[in-house]
Amino acid sequence: MQVETVLMLLCVWLVGTAAKMVQPRGHKLETYKQSRTRRETKMEGGGGQKSGSPIYKRSPDLTKNPMTKSEQLLRIDDHDFTMRPAFGGPPIPVGVDVQVESIDTISEVDMDFTMTLYLRHYWKDERLSFPSTNNQSMTFDSRLVKKIWVPDMFFVHSKRSFIHDTTTDNVMLRVYPDGNVLYSLRVTVTAMCNMDLSRFPLDTQTCSLEIESYAYTDDDLMLYWKKGNESLNTDDRISLSQFLIQKFHTTTKLAFYSSTGWYNRLYIHFTLRRHIFFFLLQTYFPATLMVMLSWVSFWIDRRAVPARVPLGITTVLTMSTIITGVNASMPRVSYIKAVDIYLWVSFVFVFLSVIEYAAVNYLSTVQERKERKLRERLPCTCGIGNPDDMMIDPQITGYGSMDVNTTGNYGMPENGGRQEQILAQVALNDSQITGQVKASRSYVNIWIDTHAIDKYSRVVFPGAYILFNIIYWSIYS
Repeated sequence: MQVETVLMLLCVWLVGTAAKMVQPRGHKLETYKQSRTRRETKMEGGGGQKSGSPIYKRSPDLTKNPMTKSEQLLRIDDHDFTMRPAFGGPPIPVGVDVQVESIDTISEVDMDFTMTLYLRHYWKDERLSFPSTNNQSMTFDSRLVKKIWVPDMFFVHSKRSFIHDTTTDNVMLRVYPDGNVLYSLRVTVTAMCNMDLSRFPLDTQTCSLEIESYAYTDDDLMLYWKKGNESLNTDDRISLSQFLIQKFHTTTKLAFYSSTGWYNRLYIHFTLRRHIFFFLLQTYFPATLMVMLSWVSFWIDRRAVPARVPLGITTVLTMSTIITGVNASMPRVSYIKAVDIYLWVSFVFVFLSVIEYAAVNYLSTVQERKERKLRERLPCTCGIGNPDDMMIDPQITGYGSMDVNTTGNYGMPENGGRQEQILAQVALNDSQITGQVKASRSYVNIWIDTHAIDKYSRVVFPGAYILFNIIYWSIYS
């Protein structure tokens, strides 16, 4: 019994001790809250500040004042901005100007170009007018653009386009107190450019970027260049690797769609002239050198078959490689380009040089064959004939007798060059060929000069190729 009483008293004491420990902590927290509230109240009332302190109360945050919100100032919630300004009235004029930042790429294969530009729109929306004592405009970013009406411009014949978003959306909206609006955005667009490559690479191309409203016809929206040709500005540092930019200019036309009507369309035209130096180094000079190299075979002896044949084949294969490389980087058009004419004519010259040697070699073989047959058919007339009238040539002894005045020396140089002649005197009788020399004879001289083809080719081939170059460059330059 006493033990139970002691345990009970011990439990009561422990509970009381715990209650005392909890009570001060709660009391301390309550005291902190009360003291903080009291301190803030003193700061607002100025009672807690010492005399001479420059800070008497916290400055109010005017940006959190609901009356200073731009939506309230512009009365955005009071109007329906899904409708264009002055709906039901005359078309709203929208002025446009463009600042071209760069022309990134021009592709002949895809027939397109890529351009980065600043596109600016100007119009007046009286719903956005606001009171101002100093006539200062307000500038906003893309967040307000989604809440008001803006022109729905798009690029006609564009393949890809996007608005830059680094580090934020490159969009700017500026509203003036009288309701005039400036809407600017930075865009990169890839648009189609129909190119005529019939004079490539000596060509000049004109590409156009077309701007038009997607939904509003000319009855609702009138697009125009704000300052005419001065509305288009370009960066002086714009340059292209293959083209020289000659000029920019603007035009305005009407476009008709059978199902929707007439639309205002703005054009940005720019003219490009291709640099020729790259193609001279990569295409024209190698092709010309291959043609000139094929002419070397005309100065090589016709019997040097291992020298002349590989030279001709090498030049033909090299020209084929040049033609293939040029066409690989070009679109598959159905007409002939200027570079194709030059390369294929050069290829024909190289090919004809190979054919020329084939002709020389064939005629040389035919010549030797005829010479062999004539030697077999000619009778031996050695020592027969009048010594005063006939004389035996020491180089063809045993093959016939010839007049000294009408024969030359076989194999001897003539005018500094080797002259190959086959001179044969064929003794022919009307009835039969006998071993005796008869009074009635007919003498036939056979002359075959196989080096004449090479001699003429040394002049004809270079002359014809020079003439072709004069005509080619006079037409396409």
